[in-house]
Amino acid sequence: MLFKLSWNNMKKSIKDYAIYFLTLVLGVAIFYMFNSIDSQQAMLQVTQSQREIIKLMITMLGFVSVFVAFVLGLLIVYANNFLINRRKKEFGIYMTLGMGKRQISKIILMETIFVGVISLAVGLIVGVFASQFMSILVAKMFEADMSEFQFVFSKDACIKTCIYFTVMYVAVMLFNTYTVSKYKLINLLNASKKNEKVKIKNPLICIIIFLVASSLLGYAYWKVTADVHSLDTAEKLLPPILMGISGTVAVFWSLSGFIIQVVQKMKNTYLKDTNMFVLRQINNKINTMVASMSVICLMLFMTISILSSSLALRNTMQRELIEMTPVDLNLYKTANLEETYMKSGKEVKTTKEQREDSRISVQETLKNNGLDMNLLKDIVEIPIYATNDLTWKDFLTDKYEEIKAEFPRLRYDTAEMIIKVSDYNKIARLYGIEQYELNGNEYIMLCNFDSQEEIINRVLTDGNNTISIAGKEYQTKYNECKGGFIQISTSHTNTGIILVPDNCPLTEDMKEQYFLVANYNADTDEEKQEIEKIFSSGDSGFIQNLASNGLDIDGMTKISIMEASVGLATIITFIAIYLGVIFLIASSAILALKQLTDASDNKQRYTILRKIGCDEKMINKSLFRQIGIFFGVPLLLAIIHSIFGIQFAVKMMSGLASEKDLLPSATATVIIIGVIYGVYFLATYFGSKNIIKEEE
Repeated sequence: MLFKLSWNNMKKSIKDYAIYFLTLVLGVAIFYMFNSIDSQQAMLQVTQSQREIIKLMITMLGFVSVFVAFVLGLLIVYANNFLINRRKKEFGIYMTLGMGKRQISKIILMETIFVGVISLAVGLIVGVFASQFMSILVAKMFEADMSEFQFVFSKDACIKTCIYFTVMYVAVMLFNTYTVSKYKLINLLNASKKNEKVKIKNPLICIIIFLVASSLLGYAYWKVTADVHSLDTAEKLLPPILMGISGTVAVFWSLSGFIIQVVQKMKNTYLKDTNMFVLRQINNKINTMVASMSVICLMLFMTISILSSSLALRNTMQRELIEMTPVDLNLYKTANLEETYMKSGKEVKTTKEQREDSRISVQETLKNNGLDMNLLKDIVEIPIYATNDLTWKDFLTDKYEEIKAEFPRLRYDTAEMIIKVSDYNKIARLYGIEQYELNGNEYIMLCNFDSQEEIINRVLTDGNNTISIAGKEYQTKYNECKGGFIQISTSHTNTGIILVPDNCPLTEDMKEQYFLVANYNADTDEEKQEIEKIFSSGDSGFIQNLASNGLDIDGMTKISIMEASVGLATIITFIAIYLGVIFLIASSAILALKQLTDASDNKQRYTILRKIGCDEKMINKSLFRQIGIFFGVPLLLAIIHSIFGIQFAVKMMSGLASEKDLLPSATATVIIIGVIYGVYFLATYFGSKNIIKEEE
């Protein structure tokens, strides 16, 4: 009998379970999707290094899944609690008919199992099909060969999802049993007549609190944008974070105390249609949900910031990667090694062979050690100079104290990199970037690292832009630094190169490095991969063998940079989407369940509206506005937070993410939020509309 009663109850209450069911299905599907990536990687034709990156991503997603499971568990408990509260009167009637709490617990247990099994099955089906698109996305990000792609079901991801889901549901069942055991018959029968206690707040105090909250948020916004350079430690970053949290809570606490007073003064608005009713309903909801609204707002803020920043980072890395890897190979080695030299902050002793090798070019070293130079083409090698008489501090001149106070962690004793203009132009010509000309007393500062560029331009535009090299003074040709680089990398990382005329008296002992650029002498990707093995940083690579023999030579390749960069961008993107979507689902579900609870509690108020002459169209419009405002208020504040939070994230990732890539990433974030948030909003509206039409 209990089985039949549970099944009939579930079918009868299907509209109550709609939000709960939607949340469970989405949670299961997303959990399966992100844990099934490894099932498809075997089908993708990727390099060994890419396969290692995918394994790392899978491992990291596994750790993230534990946190996601915890969030989903709390969400399921919250949602299930809503369903139980919704049916208190029903349980009270069962008890008056002689049913014990143990039997009621069994009914709830069976209903929970029914819904859980159905949602798990549907979620897995959705997840299995959606995971195929996820695999295609992974393949596209890694530029993998899809020739062996096929439809795959991940048994491991399915088992993991079922285990996590079962553990969460066992916790829910225990919670339900405990909750039912605490019920009293009188409270169950009067549940529908019981309303939350609403304390009337002093409007003046609320206005003061609101102004204080706005000041806190304003100061926090200023710290993470205009004064971001001072937040260089976790201890300094903590106060703005706490101010943001405190300000958010205070805003929601104060809103309900004075907004209604303000709107009441606007008679034309307050007395129009059902605005009076809508305003008081919203006022009461915010008043009794300060903590929940604050948490929801902060979760939405994290969702927007995480998604926008990570997508902007990926877009920037993809765009700059193509620009910053115009050749296949960079090799460099230290010139003029002495008896001992500093490496990674430590004093290193050198052998006679090392010292002798440091006085010859990279090409000679490669030839002397048996490399077939026919493997390379378009070879360009130049010397790079440096002198302790021209450090970063010397370049800043009278701006030094000011800039050091603003950026205390920069290394001001670093010698500036100096290159003759004709040498640079050889590389620029091969790279296909701008070349420069200089008169005998001019120099040009090249830089493409955003934050460093700002500092350099402050010096160059101020007029004090004369430098001295080997006793001769040079004046800047431009009052701003120019774009340019010599070293291939993942992004704009050139912090400064000084171009000088060819007649600059640079001496042999000023040589800092020999720098070689070249392309692989190959026509196909397979041939390039074979040459790549020689120059890769692997244990069997040619360069690694030279280093193990004591020769100070190192380098980087286009293939390794692109694979590492794509891997990093993909890992960040996947984890960001995973967390962002889960936070978004949790926020939306909590808002939806709270609104459905309020609709159930306020059915009598809507009945009164009908009795005083409001038609269904007006009532539905009133309900729509309530839910719209209820969903919109935390989202609006979250968007305001995000405007400054994203700027902070981009500045902290200076050189990795660019502000110009924020628009497309913000657009993608808006679409993701619009779809999920919109689905929950519409489900909440239609669910609430059905609830207020029910007969008592």
